Amino acid sequence: MTTAAASPYQLTPNLFAVSFGTAGLAQAWTVAADTVGAPSWPGNTLWIAAAAVWLVTLVAYVRNVVAQGRLRTELPDPVLGPFTALIVIVPMLLGIGLAPHARTAGETVFVIAFVLTVLLGGWLTGLWIRVDTALPQWHPGYFLPTVAGGLIAAGCSASLGWTTLAHLMLGYGLICWFILGSILLVRLFTQPMLPPPLLPTIAIEVAPPVVAGNSWFLINGNTLDTGAELLAGYAVLMILVQISMIGTYRRAPFGPAFWSFAFSYAAVVTNGVHWLDVEHVHGQEQLTYALLAVATLAFVVLAARTVLGLTRRTFLPRAPRPEPEPAS
Repeated sequence: MTTAAASPYQLTPNLFAVSFGTAGLAQAWTVAADTVGAPSWPGNTLWIAAAAVWLVTLVAYVRNVVAQGRLRTELPDPVLGPFTALIVIVPMLLGIGLAPHARTAGETVFVIAFVLTVLLGGWLTGLWIRVDTALPQWHPGYFLPTVAGGLIAAGCSASLGWTTLAHLMLGYGLICWFILGSILLVRLFTQPMLPPPLLPTIAIEVAPPVVAGNSWFLINGNTLDTGAELLAGYAVLMILVQISMIGTYRRAPFGPAFWSFAFSYAAVVTNGVHWLDVEHVHGQEQLTYALLAVATLAFVVLAARTVLGLTRRTFLPRAPRPEPEPAS
């Protein structure tokens, strides 16, 4: 049997985007169940799948990191370090998926993951201040530790009825989005294009306004107000940007970074489901199912392409070969 020490592959933290995207689609189906009475089994099945994928990924990832001696270099890595936040962000969502079935257990999972998310976000922010990271090394994955962590925590808190914490984390996530978003847009506007393996991370640019919008609907009782409208305005721009990027995305080699699309686009669908509900759109049920069908089909295609890449051994990056020791 092949051991982790002998593995020719380097398991990177962006692999947790698979469980992240699965949880995002589960959330879309759950919101649809609340708004148009969609069946609950797709959402429940996806929540279970997200938990299973997260756990399997965690075990494999930790073994790989330890075996390859990357414990001290993983978090400070300027490219992959921000993705480590997904390890603790995904369980926040899983806790909310569990809460309707086992309230205490769900709250416990959420609180533990929430505390770890805030601590990791603070540590990484301090690290980015201390180290000399060149602007071209930045990519939209830098949104994950604090922007995604804060905005998702806000929505999760609101769904549990913890209004004060929801407001606190909404502010946390929004301010981090305004600051980091400015830096990232300057990087994307003024620096050379991201290297091909990182091109799919530009999909993350669409996530902040729609994740914030989803959280805001949970906070304000699913009503339409100025805050929701302002967030939707920027979301429209970012959706149009994603459409314009289709040709660019085609230049990227298929790998774990492609799962950047999964949660981001699922969050767009979830936001659309909310808007159909608050606007009482004619044909709401049919349009909701159409959005879910597109999101689910895209997820299935992405998952199938991933399985194909795994069977062909092209999906995971190869571990760098150790440099030969100099002759004595």
